[in-house]
Amino acid sequence: MPKTIAEAVAALGHELPAAPAPAANYVPYVQAGNLLYVSGQISQDRNGPAWLGHLGDTVSLEDGQKAAQACALAILAQVAAATGGDLARIRRVAKLGVFVASAPGFTQQPQVGNGASDLIAAVFGDKGKHARAAVGVAALPRGVSVEVEAIIELEG
Repeated sequence: MPKTIAEAVAALGHELPAAPAPAANYVPYVQAGNLLYVSGQISQDRNGPAWLGHLGDTVSLEDGQKAAQACALAILAQVAAATGGDLARIRRVAKLGVFVASAPGFTQQPQVGNGASDLIAAVFGDKGKHARAAVGVAALPRGVSVEVEAIIELEG
């Protein structure tokens, strides 16, 4: 049974990335009481911003889901940084906010968001079942197609 977030991610065949540094005047996460607010994480790979463009135009639904999954990995990296990687510190994932750069008429934002939600649920099991909003937006930072933010409840 995995004891760290990195072990849980590895058991699913993924690698936990280093926690991305903020790109502007904000912090990657803030703990307020037992809640951990994770700033929006953009779709990146080892080379930087990835899956550029708009869903329904230059980015396929499948690639949008991969982009959302990459965002979820970055969220997990921030949560690991905040908790020392200890899975036992997570009481539950309360909410994800998924932002999808969308071409006019694109309406599959919830399916894109599943790329992040499915990974979070796989890592945390029942603790990973969360509320979610998935919305279309005109543009996202650095031209990426997906950004995801999170609210995580920690053990006292």
